[in-house]
Amino acid sequence: MTDDVETPTVVEPPADAAPPPPGTGNGNGSGNGARGSGEGDGPAPSPGRKRNPTRTFVEWGILIFVAIVIAIVIKTFLFQAFYIPSESMVPTLEVGDRVLVNKLSYDLHDLNRGDIVVFAAEPNLEWHRAGIDDLVKRVIALPGETITQCESDRVCIDDRLLDESYLTEGTVTSIPTTLPYITNASGKRVLVCDADSPEGGCTVPAGKVFVMGDNRTNSQDARANGPIKESSIVGRVFLRIWPPGRIGFM
Repeated sequence: MTDDVETPTVVEPPADAAPPPPGTGNGNGSGNGARGSGEGDGPAPSPGRKRNPTRTFVEWGILIFVAIVIAIVIKTFLFQAFYIPSESMVPTLEVGDRVLVNKLSYDLHDLNRGDIVVFAAEPNLEWHRAGIDDLVKRVIALPGETITQCESDRVCIDDRLLDESYLTEGTVTSIPTTLPYITNASGKRVLVCDADSPEGGCTVPAGKVFVMGDNRTNSQDARANGPIKESSIVGRVFLRIWPPGRIGFM
């Protein structure tokens, strides 16, 4: 008996036939799906999320607060910028210069002769004649040293000529014979140097230093006001930061 079932015929493609292009098959997942114009093969992008205004405000507030705290810490304990308002340190520092002061210098090492320092002025008429509370001068004599005027109107420390190469050639330094006394704001004559200081000189007391401006003919300094307390020193000037053409270490 013959089965009425027809045997399917398998047709082999020719060996040189090209494979069908991708995406043209008729099987599951490979049909000719519709695509939007210009779309890529990946999934469609999801719409961007809107930032929460409150969160943005809080983030910026935290950043500003942290920046202020860092600035306060730096100014209080590390570095502080100062403006030069007078000619007392010419030519080393000109009017309008801005300098950076290292407040940690003297926590790490001792004061050195020749250092340029910023210090808080004690309340007397001479220091405050221009309403300036912080002054900048150069350290000339240290505690226990005797400063006098010597040959060619120059400075001697313990009877030895002081090398001051930072001064303009021909600078005259005069030390008044009124030392070791000055007249304070109350009109009293007060001792500013050691009681054994020679006439016209000053033996610097312990805990103080003798400072002068580099512009010796136009500087209110220790010659008129006496040595300053080491404790009044804010820090050491180590960098000129303005103007751009004069930026450099001191």
